[in-house]
Amino acid sequence: MTSPATGTPVFAINLPDAETTRDFGRTLAGLLRAGDLVMLTGDLGAGKTTLTQGIGQGLGVRGQVASPTFVIARVHPSLADGPALVHVDAYRLSSLEDVDALDLDASLDDSVTVVEWGVGLVERLSRDRLEITVERPRGGTDLEAILADAEAGVRRVRVQGFGQRWADVAIPGVVMTSPPPLPPTAPQKSVG
Repeated sequence: MTSPATGTPVFAINLPDAETTRDFGRTLAGLLRAGDLVMLTGDLGAGKTTLTQGIGQGLGVRGQVASPTFVIARVHPSLADGPALVHVDAYRLSSLEDVDALDLDASLDDSVTVVEWGVGLVERLSRDRLEITVERPRGGTDLEAILADAEAGVRRVRVQGFGQRWADVAIPGVVMTSPPPLPPTAPQKSVG
């Protein structure tokens, strides 16, 4: 496993809502280039796809960026001279063979590849990558409530670069100090 780039801090920021999360994605897009791998981690409804929508807008790609849960991967070609966006949802992938079947390595050099739920599966695609964690302070596991609340609520986003590509890259607008704590989480409800 690749270690964090030397001197690369974990950047953390609290984003108050979905639109600010998209704005942050547009900011990140300004740093991304063909060959970049971005891994997104977070609970269901945390804002991974919302962040990817901003990245897609910032890259100027064609088509609406939506969760690729049922198709697993979507390619959004660039409308300009930039790289395409390959958006992958690895939630239903269970093995390295499943990842290999997607042939992500074939398009990696020519696109920005964003993988949701890829921890433990896609790190081997590139030593140089961004790992982004999106967290939301909410209790319970009620899917309907989570999806209804998709646009509202604070998200804490943590970004860490791995490999030489990210050794000296600063993320604009993100202060390297600890953000204020998230509001307390409500007690967890059990499902079932």
